Amino acid sequence: APAPIVAPLYNWTGPYIGIAGGYGWGNSNQTDPGIPCSFFFRNGNNCFTDDGSYTVSGGIIGGTLGYNWQNGPWVFGVEGDFSWADISGSSNTCGATTPIPHACGTKLESLGTLRGRIGYAMGATGNWLPYVTGGLAVGELQAWDAFTPASGSNFRAGWTVGGGVEVGITQNWTAKVEYLYVDLGSQQMFNVVPGVPETVSFTANILRAGVNYRF
Repeated sequence: APAPIVAPLYNWTGPYIGIAGGYGWGNSNQTDPGIPCSFFFRNGNNCFTDDGSYTVSGGIIGGTLGYNWQNGPWVFGVEGDFSWADISGSSNTCGATTPIPHACGTKLESLGTLRGRIGYAMGATGNWLPYVTGGLAVGELQAWDAFTPASGSNFRAGWTVGGGVEVGITQNWTAKVEYLYVDLGSQQMFNVVPGVPETVSFTANILRAGVNYRF
């Protein structure tokens, strides 16, 4: 009898490029030490704060570049990506504990990551790759406050961690679903009034799908 035909094992080693898009949601906080009442020609301590907390959400799409090394079922890789984003949010009650509640908001305009990946090839041919990932995250943020009004933007670095599943469709094409938690930290974005800095934090959950072409 002829020998049974055995499907070749999937080979994850090599460079790849791809595209990915999805949705992000999270939280942003704005805080400041308070505007002195004397700034408005009054007597007393700080009496106007622009503190606010609100949810952010929106879409994200971009490109991916990476490389995998396979050793048995284990797959080690490095991956970088850059995405255009519109993940934003605002509140109409910033400074809610002051006599003048007002609007403030934040927007993530772009996001890039540089991450390591560790996966384990599964399935009859090893073409299923669940993996964990983590590393550096950088993003461009805009923030504003309607009290004075004031606004600012900066490009900041943070960290990301997550995981996903990638599947080999053909020897060259793969598809993936991925989750990332992104924390871009808390930094000063602008001054509400001279000498009163407004600090803005940003965290987000990113859920995205993509396709890669392996060379």
